[in-house]
Amino acid sequence: MNNAPLTIRSWPRAILHLDADAFFASCEQAVHPELRGKPVITGKERGIVAAASYEAKAKGITRGVSLHDVKKICPDAIIVPSDYETYSLFSVRMFEILRRFSPDVEEYSVDEAFVDLTGLRRSFHGPYRMIAKKMQETIETELRITVSIGVSLSKVLAKIGSKHNKPHGLTIIPGRDIHVFLEELPVEKVWGIGPNTAAFLGKFGIKTALQFARKDEKFIQKYLSKPYQEIWHELNGRSVYPVVTESKSSYQSISKTKTFTPPSDDETFVFAQLSKNLENACIKARRYKLSATRLILFLRTQEFRDAGMEIKLDRATSYPIDLFGPLREGFDQIYKPRVLYRQTGVVLAGLMPETQVQYTLFDDTGKIERFSKIYTAVDKVSERFGKYTVCHAASLPVKLQTQHEGERGDTPERKNELFKGENKRQRLGLPVLNVKV
Repeated sequence: MNNAPLTIRSWPRAILHLDADAFFASCEQAVHPELRGKPVITGKERGIVAAASYEAKAKGITRGVSLHDVKKICPDAIIVPSDYETYSLFSVRMFEILRRFSPDVEEYSVDEAFVDLTGLRRSFHGPYRMIAKKMQETIETELRITVSIGVSLSKVLAKIGSKHNKPHGLTIIPGRDIHVFLEELPVEKVWGIGPNTAAFLGKFGIKTALQFARKDEKFIQKYLSKPYQEIWHELNGRSVYPVVTESKSSYQSISKTKTFTPPSDDETFVFAQLSKNLENACIKARRYKLSATRLILFLRTQEFRDAGMEIKLDRATSYPIDLFGPLREGFDQIYKPRVLYRQTGVVLAGLMPETQVQYTLFDDTGKIERFSKIYTAVDKVSERFGKYTVCHAASLPVKLQTQHEGERGDTPERKNELFKGENKRQRLGLPVLNVKV
């Protein structure tokens, strides 16, 4: 095997990956400074750990652990219900800060971003490390959360860098040092390589990312499909994946789920949760002018046992009124009386552009047109007065009962702390940071 290190001495591209540290828990500590330095866990409404601060992680708490076990592992853990609206506002602010430095920002997830820094050294009169450091410091100063950053020649290498020294890490991987970061990295830790692919590569003696990167291109093309060929190029410092700055506008499927506490065995309430999932999914489908050809629904019990089914639709649609019939039939087949349920979910699958929907001779096109006008009006009302201003009667029991009784309920922290000039419908895109105006 060729033992020469990978040597790319210039910066043909400079890609930054930012990963917020324990994002949800960090947002809680930013909003509530008294929680800083303490083991904070979010997910009280779900009964399991949604996110854990690094103080909690240091005591052995990991995501997905039941809160019952958390109390055994870390008796002093501070467990709070999730406040997703506040987290999303922190996310928006974080991406806005990144765009001050570069227009090429990809919002990869709520707490991750890729940024193309190529060519910005001249504008900032300094190296890429300095630009990344300024980004990191600005976020930490303005939002009071920490982030970890990796900068390298490609997305895959940048992601390796951001994971290298968490939390609050800043890792630069220039071309001449790629081999240093890959030689001890297990191949399954590379972004995009799962356990099955890692097991396959292991049959050829490939255990580390460096061994994978050094394999001959003929081997890669012979045994691996295009996605893994692209990862191989990225590991060798050749940027294949672009930084995608456009918002996502197309989906293969749309899923909506809801966890509620306390768990319920009330059939009407559980179906109402499922109906609300359906309405939410359809709202998103209509926003992107998509129609579903398949409907998937599932119920999760308090013991984390799932039951679900998939239904093929007679006609592609994004109107809940078309789907409540199949939804009810599926629900009746999988729902069990006297069983406590904690989560419901709906997936609209087989999505296609609504312009491509073909109607048959048996379809009532007049009725379909009326539905279209009704839901166009509903969407306009919701846009003006807020989501769920108009909802189907099947979802109404959800609005009449608190989702997480005894906790924050459906009112996020941000809604309870309005800035001057705000009201419940018109609010600034700013998180609360214990500042009263």
